[in-house]
Amino acid sequence: MKSKKKILILVPFSAGICGVWQRAKIEAIEFKKRGHDVKIFSSNATKGSKEKANKKELYQGIEIKRFPYIKLGGESYFNWNFEKDATQFNPDIIIAHNYRQIHTEKALKIAKKIKAKCYLVTHAPFIKNRPLIPRIVVAIKDLINPLNKFDKVITISKWEIPTLLRLGCKRENIAHIPNAIPSRFFSQKKEKEQKKILYLGRIHSRKDIEILMKSFNNSNLRNTYELEIVGPREGKYYETLINLKNRLKLKANFSGPIFDLKKKIEKYDSAEIFVLPSKFEPFGIVFLEAMARSKVIVATNTQGANELIERNKSGIIFQIGNEEQLRNIFNNLSTDNSSKFKKILKNGAKERAKQFEISKIVDKWENLFF
Repeated sequence: MKSKKKILILVPFSAGICGVWQRAKIEAIEFKKRGHDVKIFSSNATKGSKEKANKKELYQGIEIKRFPYIKLGGESYFNWNFEKDATQFNPDIIIAHNYRQIHTEKALKIAKKIKAKCYLVTHAPFIKNRPLIPRIVVAIKDLINPLNKFDKVITISKWEIPTLLRLGCKRENIAHIPNAIPSRFFSQKKEKEQKKILYLGRIHSRKDIEILMKSFNNSNLRNTYELEIVGPREGKYYETLINLKNRLKLKANFSGPIFDLKKKIEKYDSAEIFVLPSKFEPFGIVFLEAMARSKVIVATNTQGANELIERNKSGIIFQIGNEEQLRNIFNNLSTDNSSKFKKILKNGAKERAKQFEISKIVDKWENLFF
C-alpha cells in the first residue's frame, strides 16, 4: 500500500485567472482525494488585477496561504518569504511551479534543509523577443540555472525538452507530466449547443483576439453565428477590442471570467466552435477543456496547439496572425457539406482530451513519489 505524503505546492498566484494556478489547483484536489496532506503557498497577488488576495483560504479541504510580495519585474517575478512556514509544515515533497523564479530557488534550499524531494514544473517560459533588461536577466538565470539540483524537472509540453537539454539539464532528470482537466468535463450532462463561436481565456494582447473578431466579421458565419469572448479584462487591451467592435459594427458579446466549474462547462457547451488565436501558447488548458466537451477546435500553430491537436482530426490549425486563413476556415465551416467534417473533429477532440483526465496525470506524479 502506498504511503501518504505531505505535499507543499508553490505557485506565484493562487487567485485570479492563471494557467499555472489552474494546474496546481486541479492536481492539489486530486492529491487530497487520494489521502495526501496538501498545502498551497503563493504570493498574495491576484493575476490580472491590482487587488490583494486573502491571506488564508480553505479550498476543498486544502489550506492556501498567501504571502506579501515585492515585484521585481515581469508579470510574476516576485520575492515572497515563505521559508519559515514551509519548514514548519515539513513536507515530504515540494512541487515548485515556474522556472527562473525566486520561490523555486528557495524551494531547493528548504528541501535540502528538511530532506524533502523537490520537483520543478517549468511551464515553458521560453518566449522569444523579450525586452532588453528581461532578456539579460533570463540569460543570467539560464547560465547559472539549478536544473540538475531538482529531483526531477517536469515539462508541461514535450517541445520544451530540447531547450532544457541545451541549458544543460540531464535527460534522466527530465519527466513529462502534462496539464490536466477535472473528470467533471467528461461526466457533466451536456447542454444544448448553439450556433456560437467562443473564445475563453485572458483578454490580453498576447491572445491576438483582434484576428478572431476581424476574421469572423468578414466570414460567411457573421449573419448566422454569435461570437462570445469570455475572460478577465487586462489593461487597455479590452478597450482596444471594444473600439474595434464598434468600428466593425460587430455582434460580439464580452463577458467576465467564470470561476464556477459547472458554469464554465455550460459555457463551453453553449458553443459549437472554440477558437484560440494566440501568438504564443506553451500548452493551453482551455484547448483540453473545449476538446473534452466535443467542440470544433480552431487554433494558431503555437507549440502547444501543434502538440495537442492532430490536424483535421481533432482540430484545425492556422498560421499565427493570418486573418485570411482564419476567415477561410470559418467559410468552410459554414457550408452545408461541413457537417461530416465537424463530427470528425468533435469526436477526435474528445478522444484526445481523455488522455489528460486528472486521475491519469496524478498517477504519473505518484509514480515519481513512490
